[in-house]
Amino acid sequence: MIKIEIEPIWRFTRGEDAQSMQVMLDFLAEIRATGKITVAADRAGMSYRHAWNLIRKWSEFFATSLVVRRRGSGTTLTPFGEKLVWAGQRLDARLGPLLENLSQELESEINHMLQSGPLMLRVHASHGFAVPRLRELLAREPDLDVDFRYVSNQNSLVSLAHDGCDLAGMHLPQGELRKRAITISKGWLQPHIHRVIGLVTRELGLIVARGNPLGITTVERLLDPKVRFVNRETESGTRLLFDQLLAQHRVDASRINGYEHGEFTHAAVAAYVASGMADVAFGVEAAAHQFDLDFVRLLTEDYFFVCHKDILELDAVKRILQIMQGQAFYDMISTVPGYRLKDPGVIKTIPQVFRESK
Repeated sequence: MIKIEIEPIWRFTRGEDAQSMQVMLDFLAEIRATGKITVAADRAGMSYRHAWNLIRKWSEFFATSLVVRRRGSGTTLTPFGEKLVWAGQRLDARLGPLLENLSQELESEINHMLQSGPLMLRVHASHGFAVPRLRELLAREPDLDVDFRYVSNQNSLVSLAHDGCDLAGMHLPQGELRKRAITISKGWLQPHIHRVIGLVTRELGLIVARGNPLGITTVERLLDPKVRFVNRETESGTRLLFDQLLAQHRVDASRINGYEHGEFTHAAVAAYVASGMADVAFGVEAAAHQFDLDFVRLLTEDYFFVCHKDILELDAVKRILQIMQGQAFYDMISTVPGYRLKDPGVIKTIPQVFRESK
């Protein structure tokens, strides 16, 4: 089976001089993380001399310094160097899942044309931190073909209802908001033909700058016009959950500065906060940790898959259940902040899951 990877290319143009700097962006990120050019060069797989040549080349291109060396305290990025790194991380967070979807679509078409056999299983799920790790494990299986697409919570259920996928990712909040979330999704599920496969729980809340300088601990605090918020895209399950949370606290969304600005992933909104373009976002704890931000927990969600009960006897599904229950998946999830396994690979009925509150 042929695999396809698509990556964005950064190209800066000044006059007739066009330069691609992906390698340099990765190197600058390593300098920011380590504070030492020698260590950053080693991690980037380049010599110390080549590293300094790159720094000089791009400093000349931009006509400004990218790094600052201080005797006894290592190397730090200049404000401009920092801006480049954060721009790169925002790009990866925003485009990564979209490019993965496109590569999966092309893989499916090309492998079908090459007659490499039909895809064994189609999975549609929202992008988070547990699902990509499951996807990584499934990709390691040589004889298990999975067409894995990132779509919103609601769209995955629509896709399942119209036979567009075999497994549909779904997440429901625990506690008081569960009933509201169920009402939105209930029309797409039929208890007598659908089943639920357990996976994880995840913590959601407010993603804020390190130290929480503005003291943002409640959704009511978002009404301060000086607080800049960045939202998720309109159709995402997290956006719908956030709206339900606002309604529960009687907060008028139209009064939130930045409510209309939506990003595709949890990582993308966290990157906005980390780069200083926003003060707060609503998302999962893992995204906050990814960008060394603080997190104010507000609620817990159950994340699971929904499927037709008829496919549970397929060998491909049985293999996926085994992987969910395996040590490798446990080890992966145990390193993700705010994520916990919850009945991974365990099959339940719709009424059982909808009745659960915690």
